[in-house]
Amino acid sequence: MMARFAAVLLVPLLAAPAVNAASITNTDPAAVVLIITEGGQRVEVVVDAGASENLCPSGCFMTTPDGDRIGLDGGETIDIIKGSAVVK
Repeated sequence: MMARFAAVLLVPLLAAPAVNAASITNTDPAAVVLIITEGGQRVEVVVDAGASENLCPSGCFMTTPDGDRIGLDGGETIDIIKGSAVVK
């Protein structure tokens, strides 16, 4: 009974959108590769030209194409402009 109750509570949390995720928009004319390090895991994320991605809902480090490493808490709005990140 308790396991079923826990499952009922967890499923909506897993399916919920990342409300506090950082919003990253690539304004460059070409795709960019961002390196995201979250919870000890390193992942390369490709953001196409003009596209946006929501990343890092629970905080992470992001390495931009120009080599800057930025700590994110989630909830930031970031534009990639000429390979550099502009945090708003």
